[in-house]
Amino acid sequence: MSPSCATVSHTPRPELLKTVGQRFIAPVKIRHHRSRCELNRRGFAFKGIVAAGASVMPSPLVTEAPQEVDRLPFRPEGYNFWTWRGHKIHYVEQGQGFPIVLIHGFGASAFHWRYNIPALAKKYKVYAIDLLGFGWSEKALIEYDALVWRDQVVDFLKEIVKEPAVLVGNSLGGFTALVSAVGFPEQVAGVALLNSAGQFGDPNARTNQSEETLLQKFFLKPLKEIFQRVVLGFLFWQAKQPARIESVLKTVYINTSNVDSYLVESITLPAGDPNAGEVYYRLMTRFMLNQTKYTLDSVLSKLSCPLLLLWGDLDPWVGPAKAIRIKEFYPNTSLVNLQAGHCPHDEVPELVNKALLDWLSTLTSASSLQMT
Repeated sequence: MSPSCATVSHTPRPELLKTVGQRFIAPVKIRHHRSRCELNRRGFAFKGIVAAGASVMPSPLVTEAPQEVDRLPFRPEGYNFWTWRGHKIHYVEQGQGFPIVLIHGFGASAFHWRYNIPALAKKYKVYAIDLLGFGWSEKALIEYDALVWRDQVVDFLKEIVKEPAVLVGNSLGGFTALVSAVGFPEQVAGVALLNSAGQFGDPNARTNQSEETLLQKFFLKPLKEIFQRVVLGFLFWQAKQPARIESVLKTVYINTSNVDSYLVESITLPAGDPNAGEVYYRLMTRFMLNQTKYTLDSVLSKLSCPLLLLWGDLDPWVGPAKAIRIKEFYPNTSLVNLQAGHCPHDEVPELVNKALLDWLSTLTSASSLQMT
């Protein structure tokens, strides 16, 4: 075992994994789940990990990892830092070989890949990056947009990775991986999505291009901003409380044994950074509530590399129908269905790691053949 990894034990958890598409993994035992909490689906603003307004019955935190799965040690000071456009960016780097870049979801960080980094690093060079505004990266006061994170990932590939890589993303990180692959196709050999964010475009939607009136500009708009700041300020204060973070996580993990103190602390620490509240406000008002600008179909239509979908079918926010639609739209897709929630990489890491390694072996073999 690598000295940078820790192995802990936990009661075995039988799983069900079903494959649709090109190939993959034999089924294992079925796990029976408790009933899952239903969440309001309105808007992605409450679909991030640092969300407010969802609650479940309280239960004690569990600190064990899955059986025989190495875990990335938690470092409150972070791992490695890179300066991008004058901003401090945090990332983890482990292993040797063909590079893989892991991109976290909304409100999370590189530490959310705690059970994947050590396993993947046994065969590949693994990077896990904190997007600007999240995790141990700087809470920059900028106008956040999908293209900001795309540019960050593209420059990370150019300046740190420096060779073709596979991008793997969960939730918001999944959509970031897609737009990055489209923005820098020569350096992206494949993309894997785990319950990705992003919406398909509505051909019947009408855009309102009406001119802003003086009343709207000088009275209604400022009043709306004041109201949003008050409400979102309270929601951010509430959302960064450890008990609230735990309860929200437990609505999106079907098996909650991995909702532990490590995971909660990896979310609460960055929430205490200077400017974290202002970044939260900007994300909520200027990005999360205006996601129709970039649609899945517009991005997938420009994608040119193999795509893997690792989908938690029991996700209360992003169900399996979305994965099926992605596969129908983009045929060069392999789909692996998992009995898990919104974060399968952390809930069933054993299965995600195996599926990723199997798929990566086909990509790297194909790359080797092309080079000979």
